[in-house]
Amino acid sequence: MRRTASLVLLALAVFLAALAPLLRWYAYPRLAKIPPNQYQEMVLEAKDATLLDYTAGMEPKKVDKVTVVQTLKGNVEASKEIEASAGKDVVVWDTLSYIMGPDGKMVSQIPERYIFDAHTQAPVHATGEMVDGDPVRREGIEFKWPFFTEPRDYLYFDAQTRTDSPVHYVGPRTYKGMDVYYYEQTVPWTKVSLPKKMPIEGIDPATFEQSTGTSLWYKVKAMFWVDPVTGAPVNAEQVIEQEMRGGIAAGAPDGRLTVFAGDVKLREDYAKYTLDLVKSNRTKVLALHTYAPAGLAAGGLLLFAAALWLEARGRGRRGEAEEGLSA
Repeated sequence: MRRTASLVLLALAVFLAALAPLLRWYAYPRLAKIPPNQYQEMVLEAKDATLLDYTAGMEPKKVDKVTVVQTLKGNVEASKEIEASAGKDVVVWDTLSYIMGPDGKMVSQIPERYIFDAHTQAPVHATGEMVDGDPVRREGIEFKWPFFTEPRDYLYFDAQTRTDSPVHYVGPRTYKGMDVYYYEQTVPWTKVSLPKKMPIEGIDPATFEQSTGTSLWYKVKAMFWVDPVTGAPVNAEQVIEQEMRGGIAAGAPDGRLTVFAGDVKLREDYAKYTLDLVKSNRTKVLALHTYAPAGLAAGGLLLFAAALWLEARGRGRRGEAEEGLSA
C-alpha cells in the first residue's frame, strides 16, 4: 500500500515540476496581455492655472482650475481587423482629452487612436493611427510601459508635438506604499498645431497661422510613477506651458501670449482609483508569472520528498519483516 502511495506522490511531483516551467515560460507570455475591450476614465486638474480668455480681448487670466477629462476605450472591432493582417494580438485605444475651463465650457478636445502590441505594448503601425485627425507614426510607447518595466530610459510619444523622445528613468520611489519607478520627460519649446476644436467659432486651425501670422508653441515636463510589474502609471503629472507667438500676439510682452500654463495632476479620487486598479492587476500578473510557478515547483518538491520518505519507510519495514522470518 505504501509503495502504491509513494508512486502516486512521485507521479504528482513530476507533473507539478513539469507544469511550473510550462506556466512560466509558455502560458505567461501568451496570457499576459492588455484586454482589447478596456474602458477607463480619468480626471486631471490644474489648479491656479493661467488660461487665455478668448472672449475678453484675448487676455491670459488666472483661474481656479482647468479640468481635463481623459477617456480611453478599447476598439474591439478595429483590433480584430488589424490582427488579421498583423498576425499578432493587437489593441486599439480610442482616447479623448476634453479640456474645460472653470465655467465648465470646452477649451479644446483632442482625440487619439493608439495601436499597439497587446503583450509588449510596442506600437503597431496601421491605418487609423492618429492624433486629432492627423496621421502619426509612433515609435515610442504611450500611456503604458511594458509588463515588468526595466529601470532604463524608454522612447515615449508626446501627442502635442507628434514626436518621440526619451522618457528618462530617474530612480526608484515609493508612492503611497507601493514601490515604483519614477520617470521624467522634458519636451522643449516646440511649434505645434492648433486643436481642431476651439472654444470660439470662426477659427480655422488649418489656415490660422497662414492668415494671422500667429503660431502656437508648447513645452512640458512630464512625470510618471510606474508600477514595474504591470507597467501601468499609478500617478502622472505634467507641467505644461502653451503660448501664441507673432501675429495677434505681437502686442503682448516679447510677442508672446500665454494660452495655458499650469501643473496638471490626477484628481485625488481618481488617483486612489488608479492605485487600487493597478494593485489588483499587479496581483494577477504576479500570480501568473511568479506565485503559481513557484508554488507548483515547491509543491512538486514536497511531494517528491514525501514519496521518498514513504518508499524509505516501506523498505525499512520490509527489511525488518525479512529479518524476522530468517530468525
